[in-house]
Amino acid sequence: MQFTHLHVHSHYSLLDGLGKIDDLFDRAKELGMESLALTDHGVMYGAVELFIKAKEKGIKPIIGCEMYVTPGDLHSKNNTAEDRKRHHLILLVKNEEGYHNLMKLVSIAHIEGFYYKPRIDRPTLRKYAKGLIGLSACAEGEIPAHIIMDKYDRAKELALEYKDIFDEGSFFLEVQDHQKFAQQKIANEGIFKLAEELKIPVVATCDVHYVRKEDAAAQDILLCVQTNRKVDETDRMNLMDFDLSLRSPEEMAAGFPDHPEVITNTQLVVDQCDFQLKMGETQLPHFDVPEGHTPMSFLTEMCERGLVKRFGENITEEHRRRMEYELSVIEKTGYASYFLIVQDFVNWAKDNGIVVGPGRGSAAGSFVSYLVGITNMDPVKYNLLFERFLNPERVSMPDVDMDFADDKRDLVLEYVRKKYGDDHVSQIITFGTMAARAAIRDTGRALGLPYDFCDKTAKMIPMFSSIKKALEEVPEFKDHYNSGADAKKLIDSAMRLEGVVRHAGMHACGVVITKNPVTDYSPIQNITGSREGTVTQYSSSTKSSYVEKIGLLKMDFLGLKNLTIIQNTLRIVRKTRKLDIDIETIPLDDEKTYELLQNA
Repeated sequence: MQFTHLHVHSHYSLLDGLGKIDDLFDRAKELGMESLALTDHGVMYGAVELFIKAKEKGIKPIIGCEMYVTPGDLHSKNNTAEDRKRHHLILLVKNEEGYHNLMKLVSIAHIEGFYYKPRIDRPTLRKYAKGLIGLSACAEGEIPAHIIMDKYDRAKELALEYKDIFDEGSFFLEVQDHQKFAQQKIANEGIFKLAEELKIPVVATCDVHYVRKEDAAAQDILLCVQTNRKVDETDRMNLMDFDLSLRSPEEMAAGFPDHPEVITNTQLVVDQCDFQLKMGETQLPHFDVPEGHTPMSFLTEMCERGLVKRFGENITEEHRRRMEYELSVIEKTGYASYFLIVQDFVNWAKDNGIVVGPGRGSAAGSFVSYLVGITNMDPVKYNLLFERFLNPERVSMPDVDMDFADDKRDLVLEYVRKKYGDDHVSQIITFGTMAARAAIRDTGRALGLPYDFCDKTAKMIPMFSSIKKALEEVPEFKDHYNSGADAKKLIDSAMRLEGVVRHAGMHACGVVITKNPVTDYSPIQNITGSREGTVTQYSSSTKSSYVEKIGLLKMDFLGLKNLTIIQNTLRIVRKTRKLDIDIETIPLDDEKTYELLQNA
């Protein structure tokens, strides 16, 4: 029996979903499923990860989102009952047009419609519905909600409207099997009646929030962390009466013995979904070059001028060979525009009195970067390797980490936004996950355990260790685990929450510059409390940079407070080598600084 879960929340449904994408795929494979959708609340955080992991696991991925739909105007935020009301709607990507439309809808929901939650309205949905499949969602969906309110005629009107909004055959009514939820039974009965009258197919979903049935208690703790409540409180949001696990096809079929079509109809959806996310295709923004030039010829001309500027009459054959070699690699890999883009804003900063670092990381090995002013140290003199920066045998996007005076960093970003367009520049989202100690403390609060007990437990775990590893390697922690029921419950529960995404934030320095508007490549949003513009919903970290995997140009614009990094490094040098250096007067943009560090 083939069945596909089309309504699934991962831990990217922040503090609501528990399952990580790897675990969801592993369970789906274990149950013999060949496809799986991801429909997190109002976001597409996991879309790129979904595609990468799906390829590894051999399962067809379906990108989706559970949207919030306001019955009024998405721009209205007047605290009226209609403004506060929002219904759920599942959207699934059929093709490339649908993927781009979903990114636009999610972005609009966050940037224009956000009011407690990211919202769209039906007119906006109609504008961007091509290439998408719609499902009527859970009891919080607009159609089932009206059925539950005994407004069947209005539910019928809405069903016809949604059917008209989507492509032919791309809207489905949705039923769920939650036996203890009386309202769901009412909704299901109305849905089946509508389906018969209007000839709209019905699919069964489960509203998955965790992987296995035994995860229910951990997900309940997660909800308590979200709402700042305790597990033993009775007047709180509680989903323990629902089985929101990734159920088997047989379990799903057993919930609807009189309607087997709701299981097979899920494959009608899967058959329509034929989208492959493109990976690794570099999407460099356009850089204007003088008439008669290509990006490569203009970069070459700049390097020739740089040779004269840097070395005057002391240009050696080694300098020229290194320049020509690097230019040949840049031409082969197609990154001429990259160097032109970076040198443009770096030299603008320098021309406008903004302190810029001499170069950090692998970029210091590029002679071309030195010649065009991106870095300020001679890699030939210091025998630095270009291949660490750009390797012709293993082509990947070069990465220049730029250090600017922290009080002027925003001016550089403003220049970049003006040059390429505000909608072509965005900062990058990051996700904070529950580390071992934080998981213990969050879990302890939700369980109502004494703070001192939880704090003592957390401090037994070594920094950067997992709970599991601490149990294996720290005798004191293992003894504590076996000391009583409270300790065991706390640690076991925290282990389930460890690694789950807790919050979204803004990358300290990461910025993307795109060829087309950012929303052609990633949905965007604002970060609460930030005044620094939008962030992409696809993240970048040392572990995995999803913005780079889809080919976006990522830059690191780091603001340095009082030259802190260089000065702190030099303090260590002075102490260990007893060098007579006046640290406070060391200029950041100076080759002598690098020479001191190199010699140390």
